[in-house]
Amino acid sequence: MKLETFLHHLHYDTEKVAPLDWEVDWDDAPLPYKLYRGLPEIPLSGDVPLTLTVRQAQEEPRLEELESFLWYVYGLTQYAQSAFIEGTEEKAAASYAQLFRRFVPSGGALYPNELYVYVKLKDVPKGIYHYDVGHHSLRLLREGNYDSYLSKSLGNNCELSDCFCTVFVSTVFWKNFYKYNNFSYRLQGLDTGVVIGQALEVADRMGFSSRVCYQFLDRSINHLLGLSEQDESVYAVIPLSIHPSIHYADNFNREEHVSAVELSQEVPLLQTETYNRSKKVLDYPLLKEINKASMLETTQLFVKIKTDDRVTNSLSTEFIMLPFTETFSYDLASVCRERFCPDIDFKMGKVSQKTLSTLLTETFSFAYHNDLDDTQEYLENRLSLYGFFYNVEGVSNGAYAYDKNAHALRRIKIGDFRENLQYGLTMPNVNLFQVPLCLHVVGGKDHLIDKLGYRGYRIQQMEAGILVQRLLLLSCALGMGGRPLLGFDVNRCDELYQIGSKGETSLIQIPIGPHRPRAWLKGNLFS
Repeated sequence: MKLETFLHHLHYDTEKVAPLDWEVDWDDAPLPYKLYRGLPEIPLSGDVPLTLTVRQAQEEPRLEELESFLWYVYGLTQYAQSAFIEGTEEKAAASYAQLFRRFVPSGGALYPNELYVYVKLKDVPKGIYHYDVGHHSLRLLREGNYDSYLSKSLGNNCELSDCFCTVFVSTVFWKNFYKYNNFSYRLQGLDTGVVIGQALEVADRMGFSSRVCYQFLDRSINHLLGLSEQDESVYAVIPLSIHPSIHYADNFNREEHVSAVELSQEVPLLQTETYNRSKKVLDYPLLKEINKASMLETTQLFVKIKTDDRVTNSLSTEFIMLPFTETFSYDLASVCRERFCPDIDFKMGKVSQKTLSTLLTETFSFAYHNDLDDTQEYLENRLSLYGFFYNVEGVSNGAYAYDKNAHALRRIKIGDFRENLQYGLTMPNVNLFQVPLCLHVVGGKDHLIDKLGYRGYRIQQMEAGILVQRLLLLSCALGMGGRPLLGFDVNRCDELYQIGSKGETSLIQIPIGPHRPRAWLKGNLFS
């Protein structure tokens, strides 16, 4: 299958990306976290703070702060068990799903990502570590200073000498391929984006500045971490600093040729032993092929994207001005503990204009530094929000686009489209008749491929994931729940919003609204 066809099926015809006879071998499922054997371990304290406060600017960062950062971003936080009744009424049997959960959502709760950190703290040896989620510890991969190596891998676009930590977010392909087959590729980009979004939120609350690097020499970074690109590959690099901002290194020279192959020769090959529990790992040639096609072999391939002004699509000049609200603040740690993704738990409730205004304003008030341009980038430069609203104060039931510049809802179509959206679900595990807000993150149909090649697809998915995590946190803080969905009819939604002919498409669907408590047994893994 050609990669162009694969991405088209991945987005518009998802039933074509997996074999018709695909069966999940649940008994041979991999662990949701990676385990290394025989590496030096630095245990991290389980005494994590139950609230996040901004650190004192003059203080040097400590290991305790890194511990809290890693746990709030990707640590194990909850054990949950849900019961399902199967069979006929005469022969009903209960089965149980047992899951270890984290503060971030993940498709199927499979968590395909892993975190690695390049640490420069006084408390621990300087070097490259893997965050061992299963044991809440650091495993030392390489000891030493790798500022120069990493700077070259990032195209000298980021000043790392002042950064106390650099976070690498990788994807382990098998961790969700075993269930979702090739559809896992779409999930992996979104899951990575959600992790990035959480990392940015936690860093901000702790007083760290951050920068997301999407462009780097893949093979040199994977080589440094000892990863086999056939099994696992880094998707994003996030330097952290205690200074107000991470200095943009304005010494990028396109005439300077830095090759991933040549750079990798500067450090020896790393041999490690890992364990994932699966006795049989199936092949995934399409994921390997598109991952290889997305790699950057030389810094000459790095690009900057000139952001064009986005115009919210609308065939009508009618719009509803939303009320301006005060800056909304909330306790991130508390929201992380309370947030969960409802499905059949949604219940219809009226949403005030003030609540809707706060949700949309705060979602797009977020800006982050990245390497796609040289400024502090707002997500709406490449993404936008559309939604179907039902039972919202002062808003007629219908489909709308949010115009951030005007802080208004532009009307697209009036009516009750809940039945249309419900029939568009490939797996009807959410009752959309009980959901007042059904939002869609919308982006370019070209998936940034014309500017960034095949790497553009996963970057778009990651940015969508950042926006999704922002929406989920704010929804919880406002007393509602949100559930990210990929099992929806993209063509149906694009037609509803009349965006298909405008070069845009729906990337992910997020029903948001009030919900009832779920019937499950759960225990928090913190005191």
